Amino acid sequence: LAGLEAFADDNAMRERWRDVKRLNKEDLAAYAARTTGVVLDPNAMCDVMIKRFHEYKRQLLKVLHVVTLYNRLRHDASATVVPRTVVFAGKAAPGYRAAKLVMKLVNAVAETVNNDPRASGALKVVFLPDYNVSRAELIVPSADLSEQISLAGKEASGTGNMKLALNGALTIGTLDGANIEIRDRVGADNFFLFGYNAEQAMSARNSGYSARSFYDQDPELRAVLDAISGGVFSSGDRDAFAPVVDSVLGWDEYLCLGDYRSYVDCQDTVERAWQDPERWTSMSIRNTARSGFFSSDRTVRDYCRG
Repeated sequence: LAGLEAFADDNAMRERWRDVKRLNKEDLAAYAARTTGVVLDPNAMCDVMIKRFHEYKRQLLKVLHVVTLYNRLRHDASATVVPRTVVFAGKAAPGYRAAKLVMKLVNAVAETVNNDPRASGALKVVFLPDYNVSRAELIVPSADLSEQISLAGKEASGTGNMKLALNGALTIGTLDGANIEIRDRVGADNFFLFGYNAEQAMSARNSGYSARSFYDQDPELRAVLDAISGGVFSSGDRDAFAPVVDSVLGWDEYLCLGDYRSYVDCQDTVERAWQDPERWTSMSIRNTARSGFFSSDRTVRDYCRG
């Protein structure tokens, strides 16, 4: 794999790399249309968050970003948003009510966004059902951006992020779990880093962290939570997602609001990088070329030697 890096800045290689990625996205779009009815644009950035649903993995933070983009589109006719397809997939434990309510919110946001002409051509959201290895075989090779945004200090290891990096997806993430090793391997300039590190997260919690202060001080964040609590995504029902909003404005155990501004600003950096396709493709090639360390053969060999 390391030999690929010699071609990272080769124009013909980059064009072929993009062609293959597009073919993979066409396959994913065909599957999404068949199973969900949502029509995806293979030319749009494929922004992927596929993993078990758990509050510490912060699918909610990703939803807050999606609503941020949607608010920009619906409140400012001149707003420019890089065309983006946001793909969610995953399952939760049967009795995990909080995670399942976030799933419901993802689907509610998707239905609203996908049916609003103001978002047409700029933003699509799809929740692919019944996530399993077969679904991953479609999604992982299609991904342009890999969402690895768990609260630093909470992820034990993580392997999905390795598979996505190996397939040329650029990672946006915290310094958590295998993200640390991925960033070390692919290089900081080929990784989008945001948010608290583990020590900062612990310090924030121990020094009187106030989620509501972030809500009060950030108008864009306030507009996002007000849209959710105001029924924008629930046909006017203000109670539908009240537990989600109440939880994040109260204890906010996984510091979603504390990391919100850093995350959204980092996503704006992602958009600027995407607008330079040659640079983005070179970064993608380097992610694959430098991911050989995560080979299962090497991993098992190390375990045996240990």
